[in-house]
Amino acid sequence: MDGDEFNILLATDSYKVSHYRQFPPNVTKVYSYFECRGRGHVSSQAEPHKFTESVFFGLQYTLKKYLCGQVVTREKIQQAKEIYQQHFQQDIFNEDGWNYILEEHEGRLPVRIKAVPEGTVVPLGNVLFTVESTDPKCFWIIGWLETILVQTWYPITVATSSRAQKQLLARYLWRTGGSRALLERQLQDFGYRGVSSQETAAIGGAAHLVNFRGSDTMAGVMLLRRYYGCPMAGHSIPAAEHSTVTAWGREREGAAFRHLLQQFPSGAVSVVLNILGKAFGTMVNEKGYKMLPDCLRIIQGDGIDISSLKRVLDAVENAGWSAANLYFGSGGSLLQKVNRDTLNCCFKCSYAEFDGQGVDVYKQPVTDPSKCSKRGQLSLQKTIDGQLVTVEGGKGDQDTDLLRIVFEDGQLLRDFSLEEIRVNAALREEDFSPDPNPDVILQ
Repeated sequence: MDGDEFNILLATDSYKVSHYRQFPPNVTKVYSYFECRGRGHVSSQAEPHKFTESVFFGLQYTLKKYLCGQVVTREKIQQAKEIYQQHFQQDIFNEDGWNYILEEHEGRLPVRIKAVPEGTVVPLGNVLFTVESTDPKCFWIIGWLETILVQTWYPITVATSSRAQKQLLARYLWRTGGSRALLERQLQDFGYRGVSSQETAAIGGAAHLVNFRGSDTMAGVMLLRRYYGCPMAGHSIPAAEHSTVTAWGREREGAAFRHLLQQFPSGAVSVVLNILGKAFGTMVNEKGYKMLPDCLRIIQGDGIDISSLKRVLDAVENAGWSAANLYFGSGGSLLQKVNRDTLNCCFKCSYAEFDGQGVDVYKQPVTDPSKCSKRGQLSLQKTIDGQLVTVEGGKGDQDTDLLRIVFEDGQLLRDFSLEEIRVNAALREEDFSPDPNPDVILQ
């Protein structure tokens, strides 16, 4: 086997390798769930942003790339056995368990995953997906998969932050005048070089494109092309940088810009300018705010995160300009200045069966009541007034449960397209109005 080939037997926190020995001997099922618990903030030199909801995205990528089909082979078992022997310096690897999966399940994972549709906007503190074993002899596999499944925190968090910035832009456009169609391109992803790896760029870049159509992160475009059925998810324009202008020399700066416009005579072109000058006229829109001519717009691409975005929009509004004059680019702040605690994402066991008898499982730490976990089998229900709530203890109505089976025994059962996801994540009508509650956007 190629040593670089992905091996699910090695894709877990190594302390979990011994867990199959730690459960009671009569366990026949383990059931866990994933949620964004809340209390999440993005730090800023000014005020932090507090999120109240999450955008579910990215599980399908993990399932397709890493968990579908035959993922256990004889060679992978042997590789894991040898590596764990060296790692632990003792024999604790569950070789019999993995051989059972290979022989009885043809190397496919005996697991069922139920999840909300990708793109769904869910208030924090609610279940987003559940994971359960489908073979009594493989109850231990759920904990093993926690590591790779919890990594969905990243696309969820980027998609959530990106959508919150879209909400912010929508409300300033409403107040200062501007077409809703501007929103699709008003925040460009410049984060490719600012992240830690090609895969991070791909996942984060794809998450941003759930909400916007502008991106210079080609890795994200290609991920959506391969895993979400979208031939071209994001667009860009020809753009200058300091090197392409300063290479002309200080005395030929005007010639540099003339050359740029000659090279790209139609469509949009982005240039790096510190001062616009007073040569361009203005008009006043229907809401009384100033607009530049249609051929001229401003892009701010330095230091943009959700907090600085609001400060810029405030300053522009206070100066009598419409937000429709502005476009923004965000790099490291969009794709890199997040972590698992931004939305407080967690994966917890809530139910188990012993000799076929169900028992609710939960934790209740006395030092931090906010970390109390949910109990029993869970469902996500919509109330009469349209709110989403988690029902615990197996009491939810399965017919109206928003959690649907997306993966079972190695097979993907629901394949979401980016088009569907964008519809699910679209802004609501109340987002195009004055702030109904300022704390929802920034506090």
